Amino acid sequence: MFQFTDLVRGGETVREVKQKFPETEPVFERFGLKPSCYDCSIEMAARKVGAPFEDLLVEINTAIYKSRGVTARAS
Repeated sequence: MFQFTDLVRGGETVREVKQKFPETEPVFERFGLKPSCYDCSIEMAARKVGAPFEDLLVEINTAIYKSRGVTARAS
């Protein structure tokens, strides 16, 4: 089961996220992250490529949810 603690946060490095969640690779490619950004935090990498940090983080977590068959439900 996917839990709240499994969410990717901005302080994690791109490399850590890609290793833990390979399904995020297309998201990083879409945002134009280069290998030189891989040791940066998600937040820093977003700044380097001029992408909105929140958008990148949402897309990363959405890719993980989709690959694991998790859907958000309103309560």
